[in-house]
Amino acid sequence: MCSVRYVALVLSAVALIITASSLRASAFTFTAIDVPGATATEAFGINAAGDIVGFFTNASGAHGFLLSRGVFTTIDVPGATATEAVGINAAGDIVGAFSDASGVHGFLLSRGVFTTIDVPGALQTDAVGINAAGDIVGFFTNASGAHGFLLSRGVFTTIDVPGATATVAFGVNAAGDIVGFFTDASSAHGFLLSRSVFTTIDVPGALLTEAFGVNAAGDIVGGFINASDTHGFLLRRGVFTTIDVPGATATEAVGINAAGDIVGAFADASGIHGFLAE
Repeated sequence: MCSVRYVALVLSAVALIITASSLRASAFTFTAIDVPGATATEAFGINAAGDIVGFFTNASGAHGFLLSRGVFTTIDVPGATATEAVGINAAGDIVGAFSDASGVHGFLLSRGVFTTIDVPGALQTDAVGINAAGDIVGFFTNASGAHGFLLSRGVFTTIDVPGATATVAFGVNAAGDIVGFFTDASSAHGFLLSRSVFTTIDVPGALLTEAFGVNAAGDIVGGFINASDTHGFLLRRGVFTTIDVPGATATEAVGINAAGDIVGAFADASGIHGFLAE
């Protein structure tokens, strides 16, 4: 499946490198997100209305969820053994991934109807981001490895960072800017693909960096690992801000909306939880 932790473990020519001399500390108000009865909850996407999607686990397995106006709705693709909801746009269209007897597939949930997304020839497909125009990004694996993709107006386009050993596309905004991460011989790095130009994103001092979400203003969120632990980050106007949920042993920022509200996941002594940072 496509959870952030899974992607980070599997995937532990670039025109410009974004760097900064130091990291700023975050000044957010954090709210934990826990689906009632869940053993773990992760929040992945948030739209302009504040609707949040993600996934949770319980005794019956993994399920997607939508949190809208304080109400949780479970999302299960019919016939699936596991479902994860990852991205949501302004219209409320939701993308994610599910597993069944034949493998792992992406999905689009629009107006109550599920549509399966499979990149032709792929062994596995995960859909993870969607913008207002309905453009969808994600990643797939085939015999040659892992690649990102853009699905726009029914046409798939492969996304491979030049020189990368693997590429994952994770977020897309209204302008068509795409963020994600790639691996090379040294580590994992975030990237921004804007107007056909790749830009590498490396948090200063990080051992690895992954970008997950981008909003209309071009603000980017993601996660990084340094000598101390796993942290979230916000990259705004060239400045990195660290995102750490108070009391957490690990934090990752995954989605951001037009208002700058951020969702993600954190771990503490009691388990794994989603969060909203405002």
